[in-house]
Amino acid sequence: MRKGSCCMFTSGVVGAVLLIVGIGLFVSGLFQTLIHNKLKREITLTEGSKVFASWMNPPPPVYIQFFFFNVTNPEEFLKGEAKPRLTEMGPYTFRQYRPKHNVTFLDNGTKVSAYTVKSFVFLPEKSVGDPKVDMVTTVNIPAVAVINRLKGVGFWVASGISMYMGSIGTTLFMTHTVEEMLWGFKDPLLTRLKTIRPDTDEYFGLMLNKNGSDDGEFVYHTGQQNYLDFGRIFTWKGEKMLSLWKTNQSNMINGSDGSAFHPFLSKKERLNVFTPDLCRSIHMRFEKEVEVKGIPAYRFTPPRAVLASGKNNPENEGFCLTTCKACLGCGNLKGYYGAPVVVSFPHFHLGAEKYAEAIDGISPVHDRHQTFLDLNPTMGMPVRAMKRAQINIHLERVSGFPLTRNLNGTIFPILFLNESVVIDDASAARIQKLLLIVTLVSHFPLVIMALGVILLLVCIILVIRFYQNKVIQPPRTPSAKKDTSYAPVSAKADDQDEKNGTYIGLTPVDKS
Repeated sequence: MRKGSCCMFTSGVVGAVLLIVGIGLFVSGLFQTLIHNKLKREITLTEGSKVFASWMNPPPPVYIQFFFFNVTNPEEFLKGEAKPRLTEMGPYTFRQYRPKHNVTFLDNGTKVSAYTVKSFVFLPEKSVGDPKVDMVTTVNIPAVAVINRLKGVGFWVASGISMYMGSIGTTLFMTHTVEEMLWGFKDPLLTRLKTIRPDTDEYFGLMLNKNGSDDGEFVYHTGQQNYLDFGRIFTWKGEKMLSLWKTNQSNMINGSDGSAFHPFLSKKERLNVFTPDLCRSIHMRFEKEVEVKGIPAYRFTPPRAVLASGKNNPENEGFCLTTCKACLGCGNLKGYYGAPVVVSFPHFHLGAEKYAEAIDGISPVHDRHQTFLDLNPTMGMPVRAMKRAQINIHLERVSGFPLTRNLNGTIFPILFLNESVVIDDASAARIQKLLLIVTLVSHFPLVIMALGVILLLVCIILVIRFYQNKVIQPPRTPSAKKDTSYAPVSAKADDQDEKNGTYIGLTPVDKS
């Protein structure tokens, strides 16, 4: 009885105390604040932090795939008899290595500078063919660049140059191997121009001099002062802003380089990513929740407005370097010897339908042509990413060049690339373990509350059983009491056993 009362009292008091403490800790968010502050200190670009080694040399393999558009009717298109017919060739897959070099801490560890050196290794097992053998017919970009630079020089000057280009066999289309188109070849027109302008590079390639090169020095915020600045670019090539575009907004270097984002992301955030290949920043918005190798993630994607024309998106007005006619809602890009390069998503995904309808063989598919970043919201770490972009050339009629007489402003696809990465199994296991610890610590007040509830339930059960036993037990009735008295033994016995002496016998006597 006394033991049962003690158990009831102890379980009730301890349960109530645990429940009150758990509710208090849950409402105050103490444990969640502690673990969040711990992560904010750990997720910094500082030596010894949990992310610094993987930032220096990312363990997951990065692949880049190239898909070329082969023109099957160049003559018919130039004559104006048909729209271009394209066939997609690819993928030609390369493993990309991108370790950081010359890492230097600045401003008392609040910033860090680094060069990311990129190298490419061809993977035949992940490719459709041999880039040294496969031939592709596409737009002669060096020729288009020359023609584009000679706009407005006058009809007779343009006609003379056009005749000279014809004499050396230059046309608006060229045929080369995939390897030559990527890594470079000696172009006859550029070779002739070099005799006039010695600074002209006589080699052309879409990835010319990219293998083993870097994009210049980046200086990043380490996130030591403010976790929201983790991985954000401070300067690129010593500059805080570009001088390439027409407006200050377009020249801004916003966000990170796409390899690191601050922890504790929300679905409402606008993520900015600076891409040195495009010499501009783009932004992404939350699309949906996904899971990668057991890790929860938020998917962020560029909205349609990212590469829209300045008319549809005023933020992009500064990217139009030529006339408004050339800003066709795909995103202009300056480069490739002055060629009118236009960047879009593959197959004009998210672009105006008229661009895809102007070319046979173009068919945008959301799942195959979407660019996205899957980020774990707790750590801000990319667990999967697909960066997809298409390089196009704007072909239009130029006075004095008969080759362009039938052109009508076509946005002509050259190739698109898919740069992809998925977290490796070892890194995924480490993140899962860390997320489990974060979850347990953050929800520890709920565990305390649950223990309190359990003990209170035990107390209630003990009280119920105690009162049940008290009600069910029958009352006790007085019973006949027996006592013991002393009586002498009979005389016969005394006589019979006299020789043995006398003794006292005990016999029960009823007192009632």
